[in-house]
Amino acid sequence: MARYTGADCKRCRREKMKLFLKGSKCDGPKCPFESRPFPPGQHGRGRTKETEYLLQHREKQKARRTYGVLEKQFRGYYEEAVTKPGKTGEVLLQILESRLDNVVYRAGYAASRDMARQLVKHGHFLVNGVKVDIPSYRVKEHDIVQVREKSKEMTPFVVAQAQAGSRPTPAWLEPIPSDMKILIHTLPARGVIDTQVQEQLIVELYSK
Repeated sequence: MARYTGADCKRCRREKMKLFLKGSKCDGPKCPFESRPFPPGQHGRGRTKETEYLLQHREKQKARRTYGVLEKQFRGYYEEAVTKPGKTGEVLLQILESRLDNVVYRAGYAASRDMARQLVKHGHFLVNGVKVDIPSYRVKEHDIVQVREKSKEMTPFVVAQAQAGSRPTPAWLEPIPSDMKILIHTLPARGVIDTQVQEQLIVELYSK
């Protein structure tokens, strides 16, 4: 499967904001964005004419890179969102938030979405008692996500358990660190999704 293999920090610099792709490194002084808060490349410091298309494209790229989704899959999520009731942009964000790798990250069981994706792919999680190793798997209301019993002693989960509560958790899910479970109370509304993206610009881009 195709995947991005370049430097994650360049993505943050390209979008001119932290996307928190490297876990704790993003909060420390070693974060490259702190010393070089301008786009990468020879002309990164130059002025770019911000056309309507460019603003829309950048919002799409920002959302896609935040959740670690490739273009084809992201477009598929948009086309699905169009067919569902509600505002298309908000439905799109709800789809992205309900991915299993994002749920694991939001619950604090992984330092980044990349790490969460790897843990899921290696088969360390159960959803309603069934092993799921597909990061794009979408959780539903009242689902129970839990770490497999034989995986609980692994270093990432021991660390996650020790650091429980150190990171804010959205109200739509409830981590239970003592059992390494995550309860999905409901799917998130736009008001509780803290992703800094203007989803309406993405809708405008794709609807042309």
